[in-house]
Amino acid sequence: MITELPSFSPGDALVAVMVAMLASDQTYRTSELVAIQRSVDHAPVFAEYDADRIRAISQTVMTLFEDEEGIDALFGLVRAALPEKLYETAYALACDVGAADGRLYEGEVAMLAEIRHQLNIPRLHAAAIELSAQVRHRVL
Repeated sequence: MITELPSFSPGDALVAVMVAMLASDQTYRTSELVAIQRSVDHAPVFAEYDADRIRAISQTVMTLFEDEEGIDALFGLVRAALPEKLYETAYALACDVGAADGRLYEGEVAMLAEIRHQLNIPRLHAAAIELSAQVRHRVL
């Protein structure tokens, strides 16, 4: 049972969504870890973010995933911290993590559906974001 939950900053919430995507298939691929670090290092939304917080946020996500109601608790924290205008940004970052290794696995597809549902991302917007991530991560 989840007792005391931390509060997230907007940057923490974005990192948490990416980590949730990473953990969704119980396989932690180097390309996905690099995608998270690259996003935090280069995306304008993280300009003021303390990258040293990634480890603590990752641990919080993993702990929440151990609980039966953890996913709902996670998205409660995310919605509380994240302005609505960044919901699609969170989805785009999750798509980038999922696309980093060149394919989406079953758990990742399910997590993207959960993120869409929890953050109320319109399906048409989601499709455009997903395609954008796919084309950015194509290889020759």
